[in-house]
Amino acid sequence: MSDPDNLPDEADTSRRKFLTAATAATAAVGGAFTLVPFIASWRPSERARALGAPLEIDISKLEPGQMITQSWRKQPVYVVRRTPEAVAGLAKVGPSLKDPQSDASAQPVYAKNEARSIKPEFLVLYAACTHLGCLPKQYFTQGEPTLGADWPGGFFCPCHGSRFDLAGRVFNGSPASLNLAVPPHKFESDTMLVIGLDANAEGAA
Repeated sequence: MSDPDNLPDEADTSRRKFLTAATAATAAVGGAFTLVPFIASWRPSERARALGAPLEIDISKLEPGQMITQSWRKQPVYVVRRTPEAVAGLAKVGPSLKDPQSDASAQPVYAKNEARSIKPEFLVLYAACTHLGCLPKQYFTQGEPTLGADWPGGFFCPCHGSRFDLAGRVFNGSPASLNLAVPPHKFESDTMLVIGLDANAEGAA
């Protein structure tokens, strides 16, 4: 039989054990909820990417003749996978261009070539017309009816009529005076393109 004089002490001890366990459980739950945003912070946020964090793009499903649009530093970027015929046609339009060698236009040194790219198959461009910043539209089909039978394929700006070939080089007679700019980029692998990392950096593909 329990001693009635000891009951208050036993009750206090039980209460203390309960409060200790409850506090520990609350701390554990709180710690778990705190950990979630901490882990999430390891990944580049949209704000970080807008400020210039590199942007990885999986190009494994991009078919020849197709284009995708991404955003980096709050600017749209075009990524085009050119067909072999489109790459071969770049040499034929030189006389019709304002800056065929891209001497006056903006691109990294590794993209200062006829294809304006690291790999001729892939073109990476800032999607802003160098006239007043409108977005040129893709017209990749040769002889596009709206642009004439001699159209070789490329981009047409709907705002003021500037035309660019499939290397982003501006045609004579366009209001724009410069070729479309090329952002810094590199290939991490055959299927991974990274916008915002320089291909001249150590370890670049």
